[in-house]
Amino acid sequence: MPGGRLTQPERQQIALGVAGGLPYAEIARRLDRPTSTITREVMRNGGPTAYRADLAHRATEQRARRRTRTAPPEPQAPPQPHGRDAEAVREYEERFTTVLIASGTPKMMARVLTCLYTTDAGSLTASELVQRLQVSPASVSKAIAFLEGQGLVRRERDEGRRERYVVDDDVWYQSVMASARGTAQLVETARQGVAVLGAHTPAATRLENIARFVDFVSESITRAAEQAREVLHAKPADGKLEG
Repeated sequence: MPGGRLTQPERQQIALGVAGGLPYAEIARRLDRPTSTITREVMRNGGPTAYRADLAHRATEQRARRRTRTAPPEPQAPPQPHGRDAEAVREYEERFTTVLIASGTPKMMARVLTCLYTTDAGSLTASELVQRLQVSPASVSKAIAFLEGQGLVRRERDEGRRERYVVDDDVWYQSVMASARGTAQLVETARQGVAVLGAHTPAATRLENIARFVDFVSESITRAAEQAREVLHAKPADGKLEG
């Protein structure tokens, strides 16, 4: 599998593939590149709706020139606990962040979430996030506010009264519940429209169908989340999972 920077012809092939609706994995296969390389290339250069090969190539060259002229030597990665390979960890964090971005999470929010997920403690302070990500405190604050609104992180105070941002085993359950609450509001609003537009009219029927579908799916997901939480958090008496 070839390494190194993408060439301009490769970027042209990526642009053609994206315009043709090909999955990133298929574009990667045709170029004999990792899927993460294609995903990262598209997302950092306008996304699937705005990616242009020539613009992406010029932007990459400009970034490379700026790094050559002004960037100080990158500090060595701090030693990793548990004998981990620091470079492998860095590459994994980049790959995980790219997947989150591709699934719709904004870039900074994805970077913060990856930091928290890959920290053994499951929590970091704002200053620790600023240091790890090399971004401004305002960027971290904005990302945390977004993630907290999605139910993906929570805040707590440590013994030094510092505010810590936490992800734990319950975070995805809480996120699903937060999403379900938002969905319930959509269902209620759709059904209000039925009364306003007049029952049995085409518009009212459409809204009622939306409400019924979303309500059914939301209820199913909520029930599954509750069952998963109960099963995954259970502690069998003999210390073993039942087969």
